[in-house]
Amino acid sequence: MSRLIIISNRLPVSISRQKGNFKYNESVGGVATGISSLTEPKKRLWFGWPGISSDKISSSDKIQITSELNSKGCHPVFLSNKNIRDFYSGFSNKTIWPLFHYFSEFTVFDENYWKSYKAVNRLFCDEIIKQITKDDIIWVHDYQLMLLPKMIREQLPEAHIGFFLHIPFPSFELLRNLPWRTEILEGILGSDLMGFHEYDYVRHFLSSVYRICGHEHQLNKLIIENRHIRVDAFPMGINYEKYANSKTNPAVQKEIHQLQNNRIRIILSVDRLDYTKGILKRLEAYDWFLTKHPEYREKVSLVMVAVPSRTKVEQYALLREDIEKYVGRINGAYGTLGWTPVSYMYRSLSFEQITAMYNIADVALISPLRDGMNLVAKEFIATQNNKKFQGILILSEMAGAASELSEAIVINPHDKEAVVNAIKDALEMSQEERLRRNLLMLSRISRYTVTRWANDFINSLKEVKLEQDNLATKRFTQILQKETIQYYTNSDKRLILLDYDGTLVPFAKLPQHAKPDNEILTLLEALCSDLNNDLVVVSGRDKETLSEWLGHLPLNLVAEHGASYRLKNKSWKAMIQYNNEWKKEIYPILELFEDRTPGSFIEEKKSALVWHFRKSEPDLAKLRTHELKDALIMMATNLNIGVFEGNKIIEIKPVSINKGQAVRLWLDKKDWRFIFCVGDDYTDEDMFSELPESAVSCKIGTGPSNAKFRLSSPNELRSFLRQLVSK
Repeated sequence: MSRLIIISNRLPVSISRQKGNFKYNESVGGVATGISSLTEPKKRLWFGWPGISSDKISSSDKIQITSELNSKGCHPVFLSNKNIRDFYSGFSNKTIWPLFHYFSEFTVFDENYWKSYKAVNRLFCDEIIKQITKDDIIWVHDYQLMLLPKMIREQLPEAHIGFFLHIPFPSFELLRNLPWRTEILEGILGSDLMGFHEYDYVRHFLSSVYRICGHEHQLNKLIIENRHIRVDAFPMGINYEKYANSKTNPAVQKEIHQLQNNRIRIILSVDRLDYTKGILKRLEAYDWFLTKHPEYREKVSLVMVAVPSRTKVEQYALLREDIEKYVGRINGAYGTLGWTPVSYMYRSLSFEQITAMYNIADVALISPLRDGMNLVAKEFIATQNNKKFQGILILSEMAGAASELSEAIVINPHDKEAVVNAIKDALEMSQEERLRRNLLMLSRISRYTVTRWANDFINSLKEVKLEQDNLATKRFTQILQKETIQYYTNSDKRLILLDYDGTLVPFAKLPQHAKPDNEILTLLEALCSDLNNDLVVVSGRDKETLSEWLGHLPLNLVAEHGASYRLKNKSWKAMIQYNNEWKKEIYPILELFEDRTPGSFIEEKKSALVWHFRKSEPDLAKLRTHELKDALIMMATNLNIGVFEGNKIIEIKPVSINKGQAVRLWLDKKDWRFIFCVGDDYTDEDMFSELPESAVSCKIGTGPSNAKFRLSSPNELRSFLRQLVSK
C-alpha cells in the first residue's frame, strides 16, 4: 500500500532542549494543514530538519528523538551548525531567496555555499532512500531542496515524485546569473509533476528549461529521457473555515481595541520582516499620504506588524533598524498627544490576536515587492465573512495572490502615488462597493482552500504517473535488454545498424565537437572483433568525417544518409547517382537566414545542405525555422528535394537518398539470425521501416516511431552495448 512521503527543510515539529529534556512543539502551517486534510493516502511520513543542531546532541539523543518523531509521523534529517550556516543561511537564503525574489543586488554567489547545498540535499536523499519504496508518493517542498527530486530519481527511477515551489520562479534573464542554473533546473526536472503558485512562475520555469537545458514543452508538458512530466499552477489556499469562523478572545479584543478609538480608522500591515515585503516603501507611501492629505491626520493610523525573521542575517538586522527609524520619523513629524500615526509591533502574534486585528481593520495594506503567494491577503478576506462593515484589501500586483484576488485594489508597490491614491480610495469606498468586492473574493477562496490545493496536487501527480504508464509500453526495459542479450548470445550471423549523432554520441553545439570518445571507440572495436557480427554505422555525416573518426575500425560506413557507403576496409562508393544543381538556388536562401539568425550556420555536404541553429536564441530560432520551411517547401517539389526538420537543424537533400534504401545493401546480403538497429531522428525511420519483424529496433528519445522500443539517451545505449560486448 502506498504512503505519502512529505519532504521539506523543516518538520512540522520543532525540538528544543529545556532543563535537559527535549520539548516538541508542533507548528501548524499551511502545508501541514493541507496535508493533514488529505483523504488518500492515509499513511504518511514527513522528513525534515527538527530544528536542533546535531552538534548539540549525542547518538543516544538522536535515537530518542527519532523514535519520538516517528510516533508523530515524522522522520528527522539531522543538520550540523555548518550545514545550517552554509546550506540554509548561506545558499538558500543568501543566493536563492534574493535571486528568485528579484533582489539580484543582495545575491551572493559562493562556491562553498553551493557545495553545502548539494551536500545537504544528498544527506536528505540518503536518509529518505533508506525509508521509502517505489510505491510511495513523494512530495518535495520548496527552494531548499531543488536538487533532491533528481537525486531520488537516480536511486528509484520509477518513483512517484512531485515538487512544489512556494516562492516565485524568476525570469530567464535573472536565473541565467546563477552559475549553477543547469543543476538546479535538472534537479527539479527529476520530478513527475512540478507545481507553482501561479502561471507566471510556470511560464518562467518552462522558458528557462527551454533556453538553458534545451527541453521544449507542449501544453505545459515535457518529455525528458522518455519520461512525460507536467508543470502546472496550483494556487495555495488557506484553512478558510478557521478564519471565517474565528472568535476573538474577549481579553485579546480589549487589548486590540486599545489601538482604536471612535475617531481612528485602522490601516493594517502584517508581514515577516523581510526586504521582499516592501515595508520601507509602504512607510514612504504612508508618509506621503499624510503629507498630501492632511485632512486624514488624527483620523487614521497604520498598525504595522513585522514578524521577526532570519535575525542573524545582517541585511535583516539593518532592515529592522531602517524601519524603526522611519516609524520614529513619521510619528515625530505628524504625531500628537492623542494620536500615533504608526503603531509598530516587532513580534509574532497569536491566531486570536491576528484575527482580531483583521476584524478591526478598515484597510489591509499588503504591498510586497515580490511574493510567491501571500496568504495574509486571503486570511484577511476570510475574516470579512461575518463583519458588518467590510474591510478593503489593497494588494501588490507582485504577490501571487493578486491573480486570484483581482477585486482588491491592486497596486504597483513601487508607484508611491498609486499607493497613496489606493489608500484614499479604500478609506472613501462605499459599504456597498466594499461588500461587492469582498463577496466575489470570499466565494473564490472558500472554494479553493488549502485542502483543495493539496488534493489537486496529489491527484494530478497520480494522473501524470498513469499517463507515463500508458506511454511506457515500448520502453527498452532491463528485462527486454536481458532477453535481447540472450538472443544475441544464441545467434550467429548478426547485423548491427547504428546511427551516429544523437545515438552513439550526444549532440554538440558544433558538429565538429561530436567526435567519438575512447569509450565508444572501444565498444565499437569490441563489437567488430566478434566474427559473427557485421557492424554498420549509418550516419548523416560526410564520408571525410566518418573516415577520419571511424575509418580505422573494421566496420561498414554509410555517409550522408545513404548517398555513399564504404564496406569495411574498402573504398567509398556512391549509393546512387544524383546532381547538386538545386544547391545554387537554395544556398542564397540559407545564407539570408544565417544572417538574420545569430548563432546559426550552414553545413554543406556532398549531397545535402544543413542549416544548424543549436547555438541560436531559442524563440528566434523557432520563428526562423517556420519561415525557412515555408520558403523552401514552395521550391522543393520542382527541384526534387526534401526539406526535413531534425534535432536543431533543417536539412535539404534529394528525396531519392535515404537510410532505408542504404541498409537494404546489407539486409539482402545474408539470412541474418539477429538484427539490432538504433537511431534517434526522422532519417532513421526509413531504416526502421525496412527491418524484418524479428529485428530488435530502438529509437533514442521521444516522438512517434517505427522502432519497437525506446531508449532515453546515448548513455543508455552505451550501457546496453557494454553488457553486449561483455558476453
